[in-house]
Amino acid sequence: MKQFLQAIDILTIKFTLAAVLMPLLAFLINLILPGKQNKLSGWVSTLAILTGAILSAFVFARVWNGHQVHQSINWFTIGTTQITAGILLNNLSVLMLLLVNLIALPVHLYSIAYMRRDEGLKRYFTYLSFFCFSMLALVVADNLVLFYIFWELVGFSSYLLIGFWYTRDRAVFANKKAFIMNRIGDIGLLTAIIIIYAVFHTFDLDKLFGEKSIVRSVQLLSNGGWLSPSATNWIVPGVSYHLPAIWQYIAVAGIFLGVAAKSAQFPLHTWLPDAMEGPTSISALIHAATMVAAGVFLLGRVYPLFNQTELTILAVIGCFTAFMGATIALAQNDLKRILAYSTISQLGYMVMAMGVGAYASSLFHLATHAFFKCLLFLVAGIVIHQMAHIRDDNNLNIDPQNIQFMGGLRKKLPFTFIAAMIGGLALVGLPLMSGYLSKDGILIQAFEWSDNKSLVFKLVPFAALLTTWLTAFYVARMIVKVFFGDLRIAQLAPGQKINISDGHWLYKLPLALLAICCFFPLFSQNPFSFENSWFVNGFQRDISGAGSLPAILPLLLNIVSLLVIYFAFAIYTGKRANPFRQSDAIFNLACNEWYFDRIYDKLIIRPILLISRACFWIDRRVIDGFLILFASAALACSKVAVFADRYIIDGFINLLVALVRAIGNFARRFQGGKVQYYLYSMLVVMLVIFILIFLGGLSH
Repeated sequence: MKQFLQAIDILTIKFTLAAVLMPLLAFLINLILPGKQNKLSGWVSTLAILTGAILSAFVFARVWNGHQVHQSINWFTIGTTQITAGILLNNLSVLMLLLVNLIALPVHLYSIAYMRRDEGLKRYFTYLSFFCFSMLALVVADNLVLFYIFWELVGFSSYLLIGFWYTRDRAVFANKKAFIMNRIGDIGLLTAIIIIYAVFHTFDLDKLFGEKSIVRSVQLLSNGGWLSPSATNWIVPGVSYHLPAIWQYIAVAGIFLGVAAKSAQFPLHTWLPDAMEGPTSISALIHAATMVAAGVFLLGRVYPLFNQTELTILAVIGCFTAFMGATIALAQNDLKRILAYSTISQLGYMVMAMGVGAYASSLFHLATHAFFKCLLFLVAGIVIHQMAHIRDDNNLNIDPQNIQFMGGLRKKLPFTFIAAMIGGLALVGLPLMSGYLSKDGILIQAFEWSDNKSLVFKLVPFAALLTTWLTAFYVARMIVKVFFGDLRIAQLAPGQKINISDGHWLYKLPLALLAICCFFPLFSQNPFSFENSWFVNGFQRDISGAGSLPAILPLLLNIVSLLVIYFAFAIYTGKRANPFRQSDAIFNLACNEWYFDRIYDKLIIRPILLISRACFWIDRRVIDGFLILFASAALACSKVAVFADRYIIDGFINLLVALVRAIGNFARRFQGGKVQYYLYSMLVVMLVIFILIFLGGLSH
C-alpha cells in the first residue's frame, strides 16, 4: 500500500510539473512561430492551458483533504549551506493551481476573438503564456527563493501585458507605475526573506510554516526577543535563534509591503486602476486569479508568522482599503476603473479576513471573487468593444469606456446583459450566489473577532458591513448605466448606425462557463451556510457561531442590500431625483480617488524629482565643474611644461650643441692640411701671446 501511495505521489508530482510547464512550452512555441498575427499562437496557448487545467484537476482531486505531497532536490550549495528546489502540494497550493488554470482557460478562449485583429496577436499570447507559467510556478514552489523568483516573474510579465500597447503614452506610464510600485513591495518581501533565513537557516516553506513547522513550534515574541525555541528538535547546535523583537516586526512589515503591492492594498494600491490600459482580457486575468491574488496567497503561505498585534493591523488596513475602494467606485464613470476599484475593495475584504482570523473565508472569497470578477471584466470587454464599433462607424469622438455614453444595451447585447447580472449579483453577495457564501463567512467572523474589544475595533466589522452596501450601490449604478434606459450616445447624435451584437461564440462560451461558477452549487450544497462548504472545511479552521448572529446578520445584510439596489435603480433610471450632489466635498473626494495620486505626487514624487534635479545640478555644476577645472589646470600645467621643455630645456641644449658645433667648425679650419694656414695660425698665436705679455707689463 505504501509503495502504491508513493507511486501515486510521483505521478502527482509529474502531473503538477506538466501543468506548470505547459504554458512555458506554449511560450517557447509562440516565440518561434512566424509572423506578428499568427492565429495559431492563440490556439497553442489555449491548448496548453486546457491541458494544464485537466492535469491540475487530477492533482487537486489527489491532494485535497489528503496527505501533503512534497518533493525537492538539491539545487545549489553556498559554503556549507544547501539550497533545495521542489514542489509543495497541499490544500492551498492545489487550490490555486486549479483556480489559475480554470480562470485562464476562458480568458484564453475570449482572447482569441478579442485580439484577433490586433497587430501584436502572437506577442500577446506569448506574454500571456509566460504570465500563466509564472503564476502557476509561484503557487507550487516549496521554498522562499523559488517563490521570490516567480514572484518577480509575475511582476515582470504583468509589466509586459499592462504596457502591451506600448505606442500609447498612458499604457507606458501605467506599466511603469505598476512596475515601480511592485518593486517597493518586492524590496520589503526580499528583506523579510533574508531575516527569516537569518533566524531559521532554511528557505523551506514546509519547514517554516507547515503543520509541524518551526514557526508553529516556537513562541513568536517572548521577553523582548523573537522566537525562543520551545521544541528541541528545531535547535541547531551552535546556532542561536534569538533576535530582538524588532526584527519580527520588520519581517512582517516586509511581507505586508509585498502583499500591499501585489494585492493593491493601501498605501500601494494606486497602480491597479491605471493598469486598465492593457487589453481588457488581461485585466480580467490580473484581477481575478493571478497577480493580485498572489498577495493574498502569500499571506496564506506565511500566516503562522503573524502575531495577534500584527493581525489586528492587517484587519484595520484591509477594512480601510475595502471601504476606500468602494467609495471611489461609486463616483467613477470609466467602466474598467469601476471594476478595478471594486477589485481593490474585495481584496481588502480578503486581507481583513486574514486579520480577523477568518483564514478559510479569506481564501474562499479569493476563489469566488476570481470567477465573478473575471466574468465582469469579460463583459466589460464586450461592451467596450461594441461601443468602439459605434464610435468608429459614426466617426464620433467619445471614450468607449465611459458609462455616461452607454445605456439600453440589454436589448442589443442580451447574453452579455444576463452574464453581467449574474456577475453583479455574485459581487454584491446576494443569496444563491457564491459571493453570498464567502462574504457571509467574513462578516460573521469579523463580528465575532470584535467581541470583547474596544469600540475602535468594533468599527472594523461595521465598516465592512457598510462597504457591502456601498458595493451593492455601485454595482447597481454600473448595471443600470450600461444596460438600462436608452442608449445615451444615440440621443446625443441622432441618426447613428447601431450595429452591435453579443459576438462570436468565443465570447459567449467563456461568459457562460464563468456565470455557472458564480452560483452556489460549485462551492456548497447549502446555499445559505458557508460553514458547510467543502471549501471552508478543507482548511480545517474553527468556525464557531456567535448565538443568533449568523442568522440575523445575513438577513439584515441582504434586506438592506436589496433596498440599496432598488434605490440606485430608481435614481439612475430617472424614477426619482438623485439626492447626492455632484459637487460637494465627499463626491469630489471619491471622484478624485481620495487624492492619493496628488498626495504622492506632492509629498513623494516632486520632492524626489527636486532632489534628483539638485543632485544633477551638483553633479553637473559642482562635481563636473571641479573635475573640468582640475582638468583645465592640469592641461595648463602640461602646456607650461611643454613650453619649458621645448623652449628652455631643449633650447639650452640646442644652444650648447650649436656652440660646440661652431667651435668645432672653427677649429676644423685650422686642420685643413695647408702649410700657409698653419703659419698664419702660429703667427696669430704668437701675436696674441705677445699682446697679452705686453698688456701684463703695462699693468705692472
